[in-house]
Amino acid sequence: MVGAGIYVLTGTVAREMAGPAIVLSFILAGLVSLLAALCYAEFGTRVPKAGSAYVYTYVSIGEFWAFVIGWNIILEHMLGAASVARAWSGYVDSMLGNIVANITMEITGEMHEQLLAKYPDFLAFFVCISYAVALAAGVKATAMINSILTTVNVAVMALVVVLGFWYASPDNWSLPEQGFMPYGFGGVLAGAATCFYAFVGFDSIATSGEEAKNPSISIPLATILSLCVVTVGYVLVSAALTLMIPYNEINPAAALPDAFGMRGITWAKYAISTGAICGMTTTLLGSLFALPRCLYAMASDGLLFSCFGKVNTKTQVPLLNLALSGVCSALLALLFDLEKLVEFMSIGTLLAYTIVSASVIVLRYRPISVEETVHLAPDTPGTDEEDGGPALPGSGSAPTGAPGGGIDSSSQSSTIDPSSPTSEMIEIALAGRLRPQFRWLEPVLGRCEPGVACSGAVLMFCVLSVAVCFQLENSWDELYNGTWWALGLYGFLLFCLVACVVVISAHHQNTRGLQFKVPFVPYIPALSIFCNIELMVHLSFLTWLRFFIWLSIGMLVYFLYGIHNSKEGELGTSYSMLMSTSEAIRGWGSTSTALGGGTKVTVTKIIKGRISRKTAGDRQAIVDDDDDEDS
Repeated sequence: MVGAGIYVLTGTVAREMAGPAIVLSFILAGLVSLLAALCYAEFGTRVPKAGSAYVYTYVSIGEFWAFVIGWNIILEHMLGAASVARAWSGYVDSMLGNIVANITMEITGEMHEQLLAKYPDFLAFFVCISYAVALAAGVKATAMINSILTTVNVAVMALVVVLGFWYASPDNWSLPEQGFMPYGFGGVLAGAATCFYAFVGFDSIATSGEEAKNPSISIPLATILSLCVVTVGYVLVSAALTLMIPYNEINPAAALPDAFGMRGITWAKYAISTGAICGMTTTLLGSLFALPRCLYAMASDGLLFSCFGKVNTKTQVPLLNLALSGVCSALLALLFDLEKLVEFMSIGTLLAYTIVSASVIVLRYRPISVEETVHLAPDTPGTDEEDGGPALPGSGSAPTGAPGGGIDSSSQSSTIDPSSPTSEMIEIALAGRLRPQFRWLEPVLGRCEPGVACSGAVLMFCVLSVAVCFQLENSWDELYNGTWWALGLYGFLLFCLVACVVVISAHHQNTRGLQFKVPFVPYIPALSIFCNIELMVHLSFLTWLRFFIWLSIGMLVYFLYGIHNSKEGELGTSYSMLMSTSEAIRGWGSTSTALGGGTKVTVTKIIKGRISRKTAGDRQAIVDDDDDEDS
C-alpha cells in the first residue's frame, strides 16, 4: 500500500483537488477502505483460497458476477503495476535531473494523442519486466526483499513526518482567499475518490489465503492492522507536506523531495527519493504478485483459457500468467501517464469492494440449501414425518405464530442449550427467516423463500444508492437551498434506503463457524456500499467510458468462451472445493452429499430429530435410506 500513493498521489491531490484538506481526503478514503477491509477479512476466513473478491463473489452470488469482479481485479492489478512503474521512473528521472525524459523526447518525439502520455517511458517498461522476472523465483525468495524494502520505506516516512513538522508553518493552511479547503467539500470528496487508489493493496492479503499458515486468524489481523497503520502514515505525511510549503507550489511529479529541496534540506531530498523508490518497488511487487493468482483462479474454473491454470512444479508460481501480467503492465506503463492510470484503476476497485460488501450481507442471511456431511453420534435421535415431532421451517406444517413458518425462537431457548450442536443447526435452519419481533412484516415478506427478501433488499439498496449519489452530484444546490422537489425526492429515496436496511435486519443471520465476523451487519456493509458508490460518482466521464470498454471486452470473453467452458460444480473448481462450507450454494438449488453407508441426511432432518428427542426420549440413530425429501 505504501508506494506511489504516498509519494506521487499526495502531490497531485494536494495541488489540483483538495489543497491542505487532503488530510480529510485521506481520512475519508481510509474509513471507506476500512469498511471494505472488514468485509474482506470475514470472507478471507470463510474462503481461504487464491482469487480474493473473485472467489468470494463466486460463492455468494454466482458465476457471472464473479467473472465481472475477476475481470475488474485483473484490470486493477495491471493498472496498479503500470502506475507504480511510471511513478518509479519519474522519481529516478527527477533525481537525475530529467535526463531520461529529455533524451527520450529527443529520440522519439512527443505523443500528441490526448489519451496517451507525453512520451513513451521505456524505463518504466523495463522496470515492470524486471520485477516480473524476480517474482518468478517464488514467494519465499521475494518475501525477504519485500520486507527489507518496506522497512526502509517506513523509516523514510517517519523522517518525512519529523522533518516536515519541524519546518512546518501553520500559515500554509490559511492562505489569503484560499483557506484550508480551497476547492470546497466537493474537492475533498474528489480527492478521497483518487486517494482510494493508495489503499488498494490490502486485498492482496486475502488473495494469498492459500499460502497462509493460519488464514482464519492471520488474514483479518493483517488486513485491519496494516490498513490502520497506513492511514495514520498517509495523514501525517500529507499534513507535513502541506504545512511545509503552500499547496499551490507543490510539484505533483515529485512532491516530497522538491518540498524539502525548496526548504534547503538537500540531503533529505535524496534520502526521500531513495525511500520512495523502495516503497514503490514493494507496491509493484504486490500488484504483480496478486495478478497471476487471480488469472489462475479464473482459469481453474474454466472462465479463462486453460493454459492460465498451470503452475510451475519447482517455484509453485503460474509462470505463463506472470509473464503475461508483466508484459501487459509494462505496455501500459510505456504508453499512459500516471493520472489516467490512477483514475481508471479506482473505478474497478470500488466496484469490486461494493460487490464484496453486498456479498457479506447475502451470505449472512442465506440459508443452507445443500445437505451437509454429518457424522452422527450413537445417541443422535431420529425422526421422520410420522414421528410426530414438530415441523421445521419450510416443511409445510409449521405451528401458527412462527414467523415464516418456522420454529418460535422463544420455545427453542427454553429447551435447547445455545452452545449445543442442536442450537447451531437451529440457527442454520432459521437463517433468512423473519425474527419474531418483526412478525408485522409477514403479510409482505412471509411468502418469500428464506434469503430471497434479503438478497432483493441488497439489490434495491445498491440501485437506490446510485440514484441518491447521482442526485447529490447533480442537484446539490437545489437541496442546499431547500427546493421543494429536491427535498421531497431525497426524502423518498432516503426512506426507501432505510426500509431496505430494516427489511434485511428483520431476518435471522447464520454466523456459525466464523472466526472473524464483520460487526453490526447489515449496517457496516451497507455503509460501505453507499460510500463506495459515492466515490465512484466523483470519477470523470472518460474514466467511466474506458471502464465500460474494458467491461465489454470481458463480456465477449465470457460469452464466447467462459460460459461454454465453465466448470461450476465440478471437482477441482473454486466453487466445488467450497461445497463443504455452509456458504457454498449453487444459485438457489440444493446438492446432495452422500454419507458413509449410503445414508443422506438433511440439516432440517437432523434438527427435527433432535427436537423430537426432547419429547419422545428416542435414542435411536437416524437411518432413512429412502429419504427423498429434497429430491
